Amino acid sequence: MEENHAKLASLIAGCLRQDEYSQLSLYRHYYSYGMAICLRYTSNRESALEVLNDGFLKVFKKIAQYNPDQPFKPWLRKIMINASIDHFRRYEQKDVRSSEEIYSGTTDSDYNTALDQLEFEDLLQLSQLLTPSYRVVFNLFVVEGLPHDEIAKKLGISVGSSKSNLSKARVKIKELLKQFHNIHFKPEKYG
Repeated sequence: MEENHAKLASLIAGCLRQDEYSQLSLYRHYYSYGMAICLRYTSNRESALEVLNDGFLKVFKKIAQYNPDQPFKPWLRKIMINASIDHFRRYEQKDVRSSEEIYSGTTDSDYNTALDQLEFEDLLQLSQLLTPSYRVVFNLFVVEGLPHDEIAKKLGISVGSSKSNLSKARVKIKELLKQFHNIHFKPEKYG
């Protein structure tokens, strides 16, 4: 739809009038895009759908703030990420660790080599196995590229906690990668 600027403009104009057909059309068109974002931050589809719906409610409430001279997807992405963070704060933040200790033992080259071999869906499934605090920090740092000070501010944690959660997420993903590799790539035994 980004390619069809006139149709997007028409849908947004309809959303500004609170036209239900326009809202539904916008929702349906960007459902998959929004769901992919929400799935990265939640542990299951049901939670992701809840976040997605909360995000679209915010889209419809804030549609007047959208600048039509800018692409729509980045604006929508920001709202979906913020809805995911709100969900995390509301339901899952109790798992945030306050420890300043940073795990060691994982080398970046081992981690990066393993990640390079994964498909997006595999990474999504692995990240969903992380605790909520590890998953959110991992996604904000690795996928969104936010620095630790910004992550800490968004989540209401210390910079050290953000770094610790990322480090622990990397250790956990490395463990999961080993399990994944052993399950999917067992060497054949020759008799």
